[in-house]
Amino acid sequence: MKLFSGSSNRPLAKAICDSIGIPLGRCTVSAFPDGETFVKIEENVRGQDVYVVQSTCPPTNHHLMELFIMMDALRRASASRITAVLPFYGYARQDRKDQPRVPITAKLVANLLVAAGANRILTMDLHAQQIQGFFDIPVDHLYAAPVIYKYIKKKKLTNLVVVSPDVGGLKMAHAYSETLEAGLAIVAKRRRSATEVESMTVIGEIRGKNVLLVDDLTETAGTLTAASSLLKHKGARNIYACVSHSILNDLGIDRLRKSNIDELITTDSVPRPVIDGVKITTLTVSGLLGEAIRRIHSNSSVNSLFAFKGGRTS
Repeated sequence: MKLFSGSSNRPLAKAICDSIGIPLGRCTVSAFPDGETFVKIEENVRGQDVYVVQSTCPPTNHHLMELFIMMDALRRASASRITAVLPFYGYARQDRKDQPRVPITAKLVANLLVAAGANRILTMDLHAQQIQGFFDIPVDHLYAAPVIYKYIKKKKLTNLVVVSPDVGGLKMAHAYSETLEAGLAIVAKRRRSATEVESMTVIGEIRGKNVLLVDDLTETAGTLTAASSLLKHKGARNIYACVSHSILNDLGIDRLRKSNIDELITTDSVPRPVIDGVKITTLTVSGLLGEAIRRIHSNSSVNSLFAFKGGRTS
């Protein structure tokens, strides 16, 4: 077994290697003067079970192309099996035709991954679970929830209510509320544009309670901050938010600084610079991904990685 990393999230790849006790594979990833990506695998991979770690975070297109080129190089070097490890799967929000003459880019990316040489996919917290069906190769879909549960349990929050910031996240919020033995509420929202969200009303009792907002990803933080403002207005005490993938841009950071969110809990599925003025707790998913890789390599079941308290995250 060998594990290689693209340039998008090398710290996570190194942490995964440390968790399973193997060295990070040697490869050269550089660019030609015109911007084209060059990859050279610096060690023998013939007949090997190879894993390539690459989060498709911004710049998304560059990291995707880098992943395709790495897998093509490994395939031409006679690797026996190539597993694309995508802690964050980009383009997942474009999973359906919700208006005329638009692409289903999540499916296009799935086709390109297979064409580039992927024999298997390992990913975490897809924005839409039906994306697993876009592949005709095995997909192992993990959840960051068990890692986040442990952290929240340690905080020993009392009088807790788990809130979904929109209807689409209700299933995830219900799983959190069951495990944390907390109440459940939902914010009904209306999206004005890709960057602006108008929160409408809260369904459930949150007055005087600690609130945990749960979502799979945040970029502009519009959904989270609009929901937190409404929850504070309705009488919530402390507001915590947890997201698996924190792809914050300048607008999102600015919104968080001005928001009512006391703490943002996220993971290292994507790299993130230190941000001043916002309390952000980053939990590592290296152990979770490392254990999944170890089990895939040994042809063991990864089912138990989805389980918690006798249930499942979905």
